[in-house]
Amino acid sequence: MLTVNGRLFLMDCGEGTQQQMRRAHLAFMKVEAIFISHIHGDHLFGLFGLLNTMTMYGRTAPLYIYGPQALGSVINFYRSFFGEHESYEILFTPVNCREPQVVHTSKWVKVTAFPLNHKIECYGWRFDEIVTERHWQENPAYHPKSYAYCSDTSPFPQLADWVHGVDLLYHEATYPEEMADKAAERGHSTTVQAAACARDAEAGRLVVGHYSSRITDFDALLAECREIFPDTVAAQDLDVIEI
Repeated sequence: MLTVNGRLFLMDCGEGTQQQMRRAHLAFMKVEAIFISHIHGDHLFGLFGLLNTMTMYGRTAPLYIYGPQALGSVINFYRSFFGEHESYEILFTPVNCREPQVVHTSKWVKVTAFPLNHKIECYGWRFDEIVTERHWQENPAYHPKSYAYCSDTSPFPQLADWVHGVDLLYHEATYPEEMADKAAERGHSTTVQAAACARDAEAGRLVVGHYSSRITDFDALLAECREIFPDTVAAQDLDVIEI
């Protein structure tokens, strides 16, 4: 979850998302948009519960959802069976791009989608802070914040360019480097590949996650990343990282 001036932007919605939101004291009503990277269960199975809870809480503000074209069928299924008492409008926008494309703009942030290199159609998301003219006048030296979310992906040359210069980069690191063959086979990245992307992108900081269930030694995983990109954090549930 990304927080920008009090508004919430959710990237993917795995099983248990709403329970984790409660633990983190994040308000359901403040979620402005949801960005689904791809149609695999671990990135999607919490969506129905979250949408239904928003109805139960009496949400009235529209909810923007972005993701692959196939996500439209999933949302239509939800509406057909569970949307009878829906209290708010779900505005789904399918994403279909081969290079970065702006998909969402609000008062505080511009969101750009870009394709990733996974086993199925998959997208990453870049968030760039929008600064008002008044803010510029009062803080002429201010640096607008930026964040990029790279979900499931094998490395590819253009990615570092597309996330270049972000203050904070989240990049999956499913496998340690010794399992590079498994990563390539399954459309994922290793620790070294994630760190190399952050280095090439000249990112301010790297956060890695999406670990294989085989990972038990997180210190070793983090050490592999830091050999290439020292300012790396190995994310754990409910971590809070300020940009």
